[in-house]
Amino acid sequence: MDHSLTVGKQPWRRFWSFLAGAGMIAASAMTIRHFFLANFPESIYKGSFCDISAFFNCDSSAFSSIAHYRGIPMGWLGIVVGALVVLGAIFPSAAFERTNKSLALLNVLGVLGLLVYSVFFLKKLCLLCMGFYLFSILSFFLFWKFGLKSEKKGLGGLRATYISPSIPIALAAAVILGAGGYGFHEFYRAKQDAQKGGIAMKVVQEYYSLARVPDPSFISPYRLASAAERWEDAPIRIIEFADYRCPDCLFMHQLLTQLKKDFPDKLNIAFQFFPLERKCNTVVEKDLHPGACDLAAIAAYDPAQFPAINEELWAGFQESKSPEWRMDLARRHGVEAALNDAKTSEIVSRIIATGAEYEKTSDKYSHGIRSTPTIILNNRMIIGTIPYPQLKAIVESLLQGGAAGSVGEKKFFENWVDLRPPAKAKKK
Repeated sequence: MDHSLTVGKQPWRRFWSFLAGAGMIAASAMTIRHFFLANFPESIYKGSFCDISAFFNCDSSAFSSIAHYRGIPMGWLGIVVGALVVLGAIFPSAAFERTNKSLALLNVLGVLGLLVYSVFFLKKLCLLCMGFYLFSILSFFLFWKFGLKSEKKGLGGLRATYISPSIPIALAAAVILGAGGYGFHEFYRAKQDAQKGGIAMKVVQEYYSLARVPDPSFISPYRLASAAERWEDAPIRIIEFADYRCPDCLFMHQLLTQLKKDFPDKLNIAFQFFPLERKCNTVVEKDLHPGACDLAAIAAYDPAQFPAINEELWAGFQESKSPEWRMDLARRHGVEAALNDAKTSEIVSRIIATGAEYEKTSDKYSHGIRSTPTIILNNRMIIGTIPYPQLKAIVESLLQGGAAGSVGEKKFFENWVDLRPPAKAKKK
């Protein structure tokens, strides 16, 4: 049995197979954890968004259409496949190895499909998913290189080698997969119900616990919504400090777009340019988002074209990192002079400077506004992103006049998820 991965006389092969399976389990468990943390944070201090960079971004898994099926996270399938590989290494048998070799082929084909979808369609890559991909590829390589092989030739031999699972083991795995999937489905539904009720109300209470902050001395004239000509006449007033190259700001754009649909004629929203690039913003220590200053200038040059350019910038979020794309956008809108226009530079700088008017929100920075997105919602500060049901609950409460007169002690609340190791974690 030397021509075997798990039942031969080479114990190191079993060790590597065990390691590959354990890696798949660990990576899958972390993706499931992130999925539920991202979509159903139980507090404003437990985040909803994992942001490493514009490309390496965990929201590609947590918020994508393929993250789950009817509440069953894709990571559950990965855990079952990984567990079978681990069990096959601990309790080796020819039947177990044939089953795992068959699953390894199906799994690696699925992994390659997901990788292509992430890179070329989502144009983002989740590092947690990437861990599962790598361990899956390693597992397939081990079964391909050392796994049991049929002596038959041709298509019959290929089928016997790669598609010959043990029916009892496959049925047992299917039962476990189905039972666990049903449990996740019910858990997901319970989370949805909680999100609509208690959790959202808890976040509303946290919002009202915040101290009031003033509007900036200069409110951007670049409006995303105008329920009233005078800023203070709108029942809901949102000042959004944002950066066109910030993935979290793209998510906030999606939240505010939905908010405008649900509350027409209720919102005044001002877009307060805050590019995280030293070229025009001295708050940042380095150029976190190269090109963000150019994008702000392009959007600000012609106020009449701001709404259209704003939408096009978010729609072309991935493409906007290219200087050629930015110049083509400027030419199409006739605003190519924006990058060297003194008047545009002056108004963008004036808007950016309002971030320094707020009290410090971090010992690392002297400015109150130091990361994006930061919104001031009816004179209370929210840093980061929150799920839409929670944001909507806050707005509904404000419109109903709930706790409108309360004065809290906290200056702001902040909501982020960072799954990087603590020693390497860096906040924007």
